[in-house]
Amino acid sequence: MYYYTYVLKSKKDGKFYTGFTNDLRKRLSYHNSGRSIYTKGRGPFVVVYYEACLEKEKAMSRELYLKSGMGKRYLKNRLGASYL
Repeated sequence: MYYYTYVLKSKKDGKFYTGFTNDLRKRLSYHNSGRSIYTKGRGPFVVVYYEACLEKEKAMSRELYLKSGMGKRYLKNRLGASYL
């Protein structure tokens, strides 16, 4: 089983949301349907970045990193203009 760390971009306000899951398609649908209290009213969303990990703890660690200042800089360099 894989665990995914992902970054979503709101088509509505252009803001980003970072999380992790074991079913990326299901989680995207969950966010887009407005069932997540953290992203409710900000959808629809598009996945702009994801990573697959074999261990849940590793995916959780990557989520925390990507939410940090260094992680945001990493994503900006990795994604370029699509991250702006």
